[in-house]
Amino acid sequence: MNPLRGTPPAKDSSTPLRKTLTTSLLYFFVLGDILGAGVYVLVGQVAAESGGAVWAPLLVALCLALLTAASYAELVTKYPRAGGASHYAALAYGPFLGFLAGFCMLAAGIVSVAALTRGFGGDYLSEFITLPVVLVTVVFLTALALLNARGIRESTRANVVATVIEVSGLLLVVGLGAWVVLRGDGEMGRLTDLGTSREGPAAAVLSGAVLAYYSFVGFETSVNVAEETRDPRRSYPRALFGALLTAGAVYVLVGVAAAVAVPTGRLTESSGPLLEVVRASGGVPTELFSAIALVAVANGALLTGIMSSRLAYGMARDGLLPRFLTKVLSGRRTPWAAIATTTALSLALALTGDVSSLASTLVLLLLVVFFLVNTSLLVLRRDTVSQEHFRAPTLVPVLGALSCVLLATQIERDVWWRGLFVLAVGAGLGVTAAMRSRRSS
Repeated sequence: MNPLRGTPPAKDSSTPLRKTLTTSLLYFFVLGDILGAGVYVLVGQVAAESGGAVWAPLLVALCLALLTAASYAELVTKYPRAGGASHYAALAYGPFLGFLAGFCMLAAGIVSVAALTRGFGGDYLSEFITLPVVLVTVVFLTALALLNARGIRESTRANVVATVIEVSGLLLVVGLGAWVVLRGDGEMGRLTDLGTSREGPAAAVLSGAVLAYYSFVGFETSVNVAEETRDPRRSYPRALFGALLTAGAVYVLVGVAAAVAVPTGRLTESSGPLLEVVRASGGVPTELFSAIALVAVANGALLTGIMSSRLAYGMARDGLLPRFLTKVLSGRRTPWAAIATTTALSLALALTGDVSSLASTLVLLLLVVFFLVNTSLLVLRRDTVSQEHFRAPTLVPVLGALSCVLLATQIERDVWWRGLFVLAVGAGLGVTAAMRSRRSS
């Protein structure tokens, strides 16, 4: 990456938000957004797509995520304000694509909650109790909605504890995998087992990378705290790349541990794949690890639900979605209508899709967003600013955009139909938003 460019940053007094985040605090914020639930649920699905060498698609997904992260780093340090992909696309292309980017982020959040709900009701929960999928789905989403409606302070307090627990669970898996190898029970040959009966090694890794990509999403939401960072032009790139590389290292080690400790067939058949590593190693109660995994999945769903409901509320307040979504509880001042609506949509998706298809749908929607971000950066290179900002080599956003297209070609036809329906709805609402913008200008 090229060094920082421009003149020294001036003190910014234009933002009403308090600047409290340091580089280290921002690093942990981004890391907490990335690490967590996806890898607890999807390692088995990744193995089904790529073969036993689960670490390979995880590493590929990390490299592809870093390309788009570099584009975000330049845009955030050039335009350090909340709004994220929607703001950048609007600057580059106008209100229609700006709205579409925001709508895809909202839809991706709703789909993500649905995927995590299905993961919650799988093998991890079965260690304690076996219940009908419909009952688990309704009770789980209702509980999350009630906590969300109670208040963001209570929700974020719960997140701090849950993040520590879920990271500890991943490190435990890495340690248990090492123990299996040291005692001579690991199968190192699976680390090079790439390809399936349907696809050769290269195609299989790309197919697995689509699902593995889901484990790295979350870094894009950190742009919304740029205004609350003391020196975003220096802190944001360091925190972003540091957090992604840390998460990538943990994920690759988890993939290695799963590959050497558990036969690929058993891994692919489990909806709680990391639980199989615990079983193979022995010494740690499966109930204890299942509890950790359930906390991780619930925490991921809670954070994503908070983001989705607030995004829906904000878009409705700006006249981009129905005004009904702006209704708030009089005492708690939380957006109950947006919470109820996004929860209902997640419920419908969770009852009609499986973890793999829902995760792929989320990735497809985010690939649209990331494509717009990478190409917006190229368009906005014509816009010069006086302040210092990070600058990525021009090849990086080009490769970032191409990586989005490459991953999109690996997504199955059924997922594309679902994604195209969501995009069609977003496009219709986007046309309305663009027309309102022209009338008001």
